[in-house]
Amino acid sequence: MGKHKHVGSSFDSFLEEEGILEECKEEAAKRVLVWQLEKEMQKQHLTKEEFAQRMHTSRAAANRILDPKKPSTLRSLNAAARAVGKRLKISLA
Repeated sequence: MGKHKHVGSSFDSFLEEEGILEECKEEAAKRVLVWQLEKEMQKQHLTKEEFAQRMHTSRAAANRILDPKKPSTLRSLNAAARAVGKRLKISLA
């Protein structure tokens, strides 16, 4: 291949060739979820401390959930959704 080996390929193909496609998809999904949580927290005037209390966890654990780069369990994400009065919805694509 020449200088432009990725010309004409899709971005997903590029990420797959680099071995980071799934990692990028996971982080993107969590970024969307964190954005939704933060938006709901703002709407409810909910502080991180109150968010953590509603989750029955520490502020540090709540901060990890609100960090898109940190992995979270489904249990934690479900608790975060419940803390803002929402349900976590997961589906296969």
